[in-house]
Amino acid sequence: MNFFKTLVAGAAIFVASNATSVTPASADAISDIVNNGTLNVAVQTQGPPFSFVDKHGERTGFAVEIVKLIAQDMDVDIEFHDYEWKGLIPSLLAEKVDFIAADMTPTPQRALQLVFTEPFYYSDVVAYVGGGSDAAKWQDLNVEGVKIGVPQASSHVKFVRDNLPNATVVELSGGSPAVAQALSVGRVDAGVTSREIATQFTTEFEGVRITDGTIVQSPLSFPVRPTDTHLESWLNNWFRIKKADRTIERMLDYWVHTKAWEADHK
Repeated sequence: MNFFKTLVAGAAIFVASNATSVTPASADAISDIVNNGTLNVAVQTQGPPFSFVDKHGERTGFAVEIVKLIAQDMDVDIEFHDYEWKGLIPSLLAEKVDFIAADMTPTPQRALQLVFTEPFYYSDVVAYVGGGSDAAKWQDLNVEGVKIGVPQASSHVKFVRDNLPNATVVELSGGSPAVAQALSVGRVDAGVTSREIATQFTTEFEGVRITDGTIVQSPLSFPVRPTDTHLESWLNNWFRIKKADRTIERMLDYWVHTKAWEADHK
């Protein structure tokens, strides 16, 4: 009996010691951010009102200002890293940044690689056309030969293919501003983006207008790496608090629901 007890005790020690030796200590992104004193965030300069460089040369916009408040509550500095849309996810997976702050939709495909926060906003995805188009509603663009521009690797590619299957999707690097520029010179017949960004294009490009109707409603979230569960939980908790105290509501009124931001930044 004593031998059996000794054997069991020895086995327990062996298992425990080996479990400790083969299980690496899990890194905590929150601890790293706080200890380093810097929050690194990937953004894209897709234009007002989400992320842009204003008349003072400062990066700002709805998503950017959210991140500034997050860094303030963490009591750390912030570094923004600007990427084209297709470079955002690789930058996160390569651990160059802590999370992505862009108007990114948590699609099932992206969720295979990343973990997304709870949506902090739902944006209408719309089509916009130039002055020479006779399309009244977005469904009028579902015609063979019609070229619809979208940001490369964006969720808008799927939105167009699913809802406007007869049209031709043209993916362009450089984000939504590149699509609007392509429309202005006749490279595409229409563009698809969020209503907020499309509305801005109607003021920047002569003759551009938004067609009637909403193609889809797109939830917007901030993605983190799947291993960074503490960071994901912290961000979700932050959004809940800022929705409860109406911070997010006030920011939406300033940046999205009105043009109040133009007096300060345009």
